[in-house]
Amino acid sequence: MTETVTLLKADELGRIERVQRGGVQLIRRDIAAARWWARWFARRAAAREARALARLDGIDGVPRLLAWNGRVLERSYMAGEPMQVGKPLDPAYYRDALRLLARLHRRGIVHNDLAKEPNWLVRDDGSPGLVDFQIAWTRGRRGNLFRLLAREDLRHLLKHKRTYAPERLSARQRAILSAPAPHSRLWRATGKRLYKLIARRVFGYWDNEGQGRIRR
Repeated sequence: MTETVTLLKADELGRIERVQRGGVQLIRRDIAAARWWARWFARRAAAREARALARLDGIDGVPRLLAWNGRVLERSYMAGEPMQVGKPLDPAYYRDALRLLARLHRRGIVHNDLAKEPNWLVRDDGSPGLVDFQIAWTRGRRGNLFRLLAREDLRHLLKHKRTYAPERLSARQRAILSAPAPHSRLWRATGKRLYKLIARRVFGYWDNEGQGRIRR
C-alpha cells in the first residue's frame, strides 16, 4: 500500500512521522532511527506509551494504539492544534479536560508530562486531546504514589487554565494550585534545572515548543 510520509520530528530518540496510508492518517514513531546510546531508553519509552494507549482504548481524546512491534509504534492521528497554538479560552474545554483526566485515572493511568502544553491538543471541534504517553504511569495500582501523581496531572491542567482562563478558576482549584506536592517542590528546587539543560543541549527541546530539532 502506498504511503505518504511527513517528518514531524527527528532527534536522538528516533523519528516521528505523519503517515497517509490508504486514505487514513496516522502517527508513526520509529525508534530504529534513534542514536545507539539512546536506543534502550527510546524502546522503553515507546513500550510504555503502547501499554498506556492499550489500557486507554475506547476513550475519546486519546489516540488509539494501531501497532507496536518493539521497533515501530503506530497510533491514530487526532486533528487539532497544540495548546500553545490553540490557546483554549472556552471554559468548556477545561471541564472536558477534567473529565478526560478522570477517565485516565480510573483506568489506572497517570500521564506524568502534562506541564508541557504540546501534550494537550485543542481538537478541531474545540475539545481536549492528550498525546505523548512515554513517561506515563502504567502499573495500574492505585496506592498513595498513584494518587500523588494523579493530583499533579490535575494541578498541571489547572496551571494551563490559569494561563488562558484565570477568571474561570474556582476557589478549590486555586487552593490546589497553591499547594504543589512535596516531590514537585523538590523537583523544582533540584532536578528541573538539570533536566532543562539536558533537554535543550542534548535533544534540542524547549519547554513550550515540544518539537525538538530535526536531526539530519
